[in-house]
Amino acid sequence: MSEGASMVMESSENGTDLSQDDNGTIVEMPEDTILSQQTSVNLVPFIGQRFVSQDAAYEFYCSFAKQCGFSIRRHRTRGKDGIGRGVTRRDFTCHRGGYPQMKLSEDGKMQRNRKSSRCGCRAYMRIVKRADFNVPEWRVTAFSNIHNHELLKANEVCLLPAYCTITPDDKARICMFAKAGMSVRQMLRLMELEKGIKLGCLPFTEIDVRNLLQSFRNVNRDNDPIDLIAMCKKLKDENPNFQYDFKLDGHNRLEHIAWTYASSVQLYVSFGDAVVFDTTHRLDAYDMLLGVWVGVDNHGMTTFFGCVLLRDENIQSFSWGLKTFLGFMKGKAPQTLLTDQNMWLKEAIAVEMPETKHAFSICHIISKFSDWFSVLLGSRYDDWKSDFYRLYGLELLEEFEEEWREMIDKYGLHDNKHIISLYALRTFWALPFLRPYFFAGLTSLCQSETTTTFIQRILSAQSRLDRFVEQVAEVVEFNDRAGSKQKQPRKLQKVCLKTGSPIESHAATVLTPYAFGKLQEELLLAPQYASFVVDEGCFEVKHHTQMDGGCKVICVLCEEQISCSCHHFEFAGILCRHVLRVLSSNNCFHIPDPYLPSRWRLNSSSSINPLSNATREHSEKIQLLESLTSALIAESIETKERLDVACEQTAMVLSHIKDLPRTTQSANDIVYNCPSDLILPEVEDTDGIVRSFTMGTSHEPLTSGKLKDRRPRDGIDITRKRRHYSDSCCGHFEHDSSDCPMMEGDNLNGDALGYI
Repeated sequence: MSEGASMVMESSENGTDLSQDDNGTIVEMPEDTILSQQTSVNLVPFIGQRFVSQDAAYEFYCSFAKQCGFSIRRHRTRGKDGIGRGVTRRDFTCHRGGYPQMKLSEDGKMQRNRKSSRCGCRAYMRIVKRADFNVPEWRVTAFSNIHNHELLKANEVCLLPAYCTITPDDKARICMFAKAGMSVRQMLRLMELEKGIKLGCLPFTEIDVRNLLQSFRNVNRDNDPIDLIAMCKKLKDENPNFQYDFKLDGHNRLEHIAWTYASSVQLYVSFGDAVVFDTTHRLDAYDMLLGVWVGVDNHGMTTFFGCVLLRDENIQSFSWGLKTFLGFMKGKAPQTLLTDQNMWLKEAIAVEMPETKHAFSICHIISKFSDWFSVLLGSRYDDWKSDFYRLYGLELLEEFEEEWREMIDKYGLHDNKHIISLYALRTFWALPFLRPYFFAGLTSLCQSETTTTFIQRILSAQSRLDRFVEQVAEVVEFNDRAGSKQKQPRKLQKVCLKTGSPIESHAATVLTPYAFGKLQEELLLAPQYASFVVDEGCFEVKHHTQMDGGCKVICVLCEEQISCSCHHFEFAGILCRHVLRVLSSNNCFHIPDPYLPSRWRLNSSSSINPLSNATREHSEKIQLLESLTSALIAESIETKERLDVACEQTAMVLSHIKDLPRTTQSANDIVYNCPSDLILPEVEDTDGIVRSFTMGTSHEPLTSGKLKDRRPRDGIDITRKRRHYSDSCCGHFEHDSSDCPMMEGDNLNGDALGYI
């Protein structure tokens, strides 16, 4: 239909208009039935067309406009609802009809509007309320479809605000997703998958969802940030170790704010060597970027270090956040920092933390592959992804460079901008370039999922900004409490020895179950490798099926110098299978202390390590004292009564120790008043034989066999079953182990004290 033929003059109106009050209940045909009969794809409004209500007319014209490539809005009316005959005429116009008007600011000056889409378009449809045979209805009296602008295509018109509608069911799901802590992008992607539609084809956009969440929360952007600062000040008054800092803009509005808790600062001392700075989430209600610093402790559990809210996402904002975090941590920068592939953050880290090795999280990169390559590669996408994973995990730089070129040739990706960018930034994400640096396992997919889960709990706390700091504190406290409860049962569990190696037995008494499990994985693979002497202290280790290549191992035991070309120890803090194979071949029955890092040991604490002032001869006894202290704290915090008793008894013990004379003996002459009858944890071999360890002999290999009727060794009776002794069990109380407050009978045995 030509635009000229679409112009229809307005018909005359008669005096038969009826008020809405006269409608009664005469209308019998449902509104949706009439509308469905009139919304044919090719149906065009015409003079005399009838509707049961003005809403039905609006929906019909809206459907027609969407097919043509524009949207509509309600315009002029005649009459008002509730007055006289009510509304008797309604005009619907093109969304670009009319012209923008200048607004007056508060000081009376003209204020420039935002860019408007209105251009004076004259397309419209007019409906008038009539009554035939006392039945009220709405008739089309004028219609024009002449536009002075270009109409949109089908894939463009759906983005107009008028068609970005959210159904009540979708609103309910979005509200549920928000309570679960999901980001807006995650919500959209999940709903696309649920509805089975393509990316970006939902009837609403990301902005619509953010606006909906904004209306749900009914926030006050001006007052809530002020309340947030007041909340931080309150927490600082209650706990001087709580730290926070903020920045106001030129209009005295909150621009950035960061905070951390006392426990987080203490944890950072021990576990701040490898840190994740996640900036992939936002507080939707306030449109502020959320940055969270987290790490991993010696038990492989996520630890919280700090939080920051940034108004803008640029170099200046990130620099402020990094500076503030370093101030919280007394200037100590992490050895390695894992972030998203954010170029502004990359530049800020290079300036504020020049000594820190910065890397990109592979999980964030992989999450973009579907958008980047799925359509481009089609059926070959899965094969390409498998090849990429293999390249990512290679050990040698030369292998990576060679196989990368082969992959590019195989899939014809020479000119792909994403491939070019990935290769240019390969030193930030490819493992062959990252292995010389310590990341504490944070680069693994499993650890990344754990970190994401923890951050989702923080996001779920964003109900009110003024209470956000308190709610994050509750999440952190819950995480710490859950971690303590999870660590305690692990100490009570028996460690299963799978190789019978003395090295394995030794590591089981020093490392946490998490770190010991990682070492055990390498020990199980070590026998598959062959070791060849190349030079004095230099070995070549390769898989028994490998003809060429292999890893170069330097092992000088007299100097405790160990290294491998695979850099697994530098990367994870755990000796690799190649080094373990060499140690076994050279009859080494224990791992040298420098290669059992303190951050993976049992009861790693943020305090100064007392082992630095004592010889190795007494290290086990000092570890015993640390274990007792850790168990005391873990058990005491359960109830207030326990905590009161622990504080009272500990104060008595400390007072007694201070009364003892200080000797001038050297470290080698120190005599520890530590009981020799404490039994170290049982370790169960794969054949079901239970083995126990003794203090001072953990470096000695243990032989297998039955443990019945074994003779006492070094004053300790090693038996299959534990026994109670009448002697003092902890060296400070007049009682035996059956009623020792630290042992609590059978409820807290040696395993619970940390000897695993």
